[in-house]
Amino acid sequence: MRQYSVDLTPPWKKPQPVPEVPAEPGLVVEEPGTGFCGAVTGCEAGTVTLEDRFGKRRVFPMEPRGFLLEGRAVTLVRPPSGPVRPTRTASGSVAVPGARARVARAGRIYVEGRHDAELVERVWGDDLRIEGVVVEYLEGVDDLPGIVEEFAPGPDARLGVLVDHLVPGSKEWRIAEAVTSEHALVVGHPYIDIWEAVKPSSVGIAGWPRVPRGQDWKTGVCRALSWPQNTGAAWQHILGRVHSYKDLEPELLGRVEELIDFVTVSGAA
Repeated sequence: MRQYSVDLTPPWKKPQPVPEVPAEPGLVVEEPGTGFCGAVTGCEAGTVTLEDRFGKRRVFPMEPRGFLLEGRAVTLVRPPSGPVRPTRTASGSVAVPGARARVARAGRIYVEGRHDAELVERVWGDDLRIEGVVVEYLEGVDDLPGIVEEFAPGPDARLGVLVDHLVPGSKEWRIAEAVTSEHALVVGHPYIDIWEAVKPSSVGIAGWPRVPRGQDWKTGVCRALSWPQNTGAAWQHILGRVHSYKDLEPELLGRVEELIDFVTVSGAA
């Protein structure tokens, strides 16, 4: 006699199918068993490597229903064969595979110092090359009026400037007011130094310390955090924790995007 088996499990108790998602580099997922959350950096031999915001990497098997994407279970699968490139740049823009850097525009973006320039390059470098925007640094804003006068901004050569600690009534504020025009835009963030524009959680600290007035701010930060008082090394430590726009404060993100838009408007070629 032929025997039959009957599945008596109610439909609502049966495992529901989950979507299969290619493990593209840059995709951020969570491994629920460990709580480890990170971006995909590669996959091979049935495993996927994730890197968290502190730069720590872990390898996990790509098992069915093995990961959470935006809180929902997914099955990671190997991406289609062929070169795999990130789908997003560090700034969050859509990546353009194979795009060549555009010939530099006449317009420019100036930032206060080398650290500012390095941070902008880290997050917006791909976007700036595609747009043909060059970023230069000033080593302070005291000479900005003369620099703007010499640059002579115009419709085809717009100038954008990013200033630290741009708060009403400050010296920087007065200088910005003096040089801003139809073709020159000065914007800023409220932080004493560009270091503060990096989220403390990304650096692995509870918050940026308060430094008494009259003390060198960067040296005071190193002292308060018990870091070696080598500000160059400290900055490299901070910069190494920045992987994308998610590691920066919104007050900086909006200002840089505003400057890029300003110098790349139609006619500012």
